[in-house]
Amino acid sequence: MTELRVGVVGAGARVALVGHLQGAQVVALADPDPAASERLAAVIGREVQRFGSVAQMLASEALDAAIVLSPDDTHEAVAVELLEAGVAVYLEKPIAITIDGADRILQVAQRTGTKLYVGHNMRHMPVVRQMKAIIERGEIGEVKAVWCRHFVGDGGDYYFKDWHAERARVTSLLLQKGAHDLDVIHWLAGSVTREVVGIGDLAIYGQITDRRDNRDRVMTDWHSYDSWPPLSQTEMNPVIDVEDISMVMGRLDNGVLISYQQCHFTPDYWRNYTVIGTEGRLENAGDAAGGEIRVWNRRTGYSERGDVQYPIELSEGGHGGADPRTVAEFVEFVRTGAPTDTSPVAARDAVAAGVAGAASLRSGSAPQPIPPVPAEVAAYFAAHQRR
Repeated sequence: MTELRVGVVGAGARVALVGHLQGAQVVALADPDPAASERLAAVIGREVQRFGSVAQMLASEALDAAIVLSPDDTHEAVAVELLEAGVAVYLEKPIAITIDGADRILQVAQRTGTKLYVGHNMRHMPVVRQMKAIIERGEIGEVKAVWCRHFVGDGGDYYFKDWHAERARVTSLLLQKGAHDLDVIHWLAGSVTREVVGIGDLAIYGQITDRRDNRDRVMTDWHSYDSWPPLSQTEMNPVIDVEDISMVMGRLDNGVLISYQQCHFTPDYWRNYTVIGTEGRLENAGDAAGGEIRVWNRRTGYSERGDVQYPIELSEGGHGGADPRTVAEFVEFVRTGAPTDTSPVAARDAVAAGVAGAASLRSGSAPQPIPPVPAEVAAYFAAHQRR
């Protein structure tokens, strides 16, 4: 097959992802912002024609695939438009900002037979793949609990100076940011969440009165490690109504219990997973090269580094090498239909857990059930979208 003809929808802070494309050529951009052309050109080394809408791009270009990097609240409409047009879709996570929206995308993909890929790149991060391998080797026995603490040290810059701070645009950071970790938790545990309870608050960033409409900029324009402590941040989004600290607990279909904590005003930025099995536990110290995964598999008192240590592997590229691997998996999937380690249904299930967690914490921590996708939809995607 010749190079895939690819359109890009949205050239914001995640546009660097496009630079990892191999065996594909970017031929068009759909973005209403004129400055988006320059951002994309800086990544791919040339300019392409920019269109103000997806409809205009589809009317002018014959595309094999599209990479959707537009804001979360546009994902549902954009993905449906592309899928209906027969254009294979790489959809940045989260798949949508509601469970109904995610289910609609899955159903359209199934009905049309157009390939759908959701960019849960963390499944390709070395730390996650190494933890998955440790579990599959049986080093800690059968998984019974998974905990994750996410210290989002860049939260004030990443999520509270633009549309990410608005419930209307993201529903909650439990799914916008947390969809990554919830998907990893599900993958490590081999199941999905069916009931959650949550608690959370807007503890810090709602107090900051210095506000600015930042639609003329992108995150890379304002990000600075000099913005510390958190209450010294300036030029926050005019509307801030999402929580900056949240915690959820859940029960998976297979009985595994999970806990996920997310804080956007820590000084450090990394994730800590703990997986407890019937014969031991594992935990990562650091989530990139230089850190390690530690395994405890005998009875002991306090033991900082456990009984076995696995250095986290070095891999080049964004998100510990996950970005280029994810894009390569998408291209191969479009070309050959090869199975993928990511899953659109899993992406939906991660969003569903985040949506339900937000509903719980906003309703006095009332337990929230999570419905599964219809059996025929699950079967279609389990077969890697083969009819």
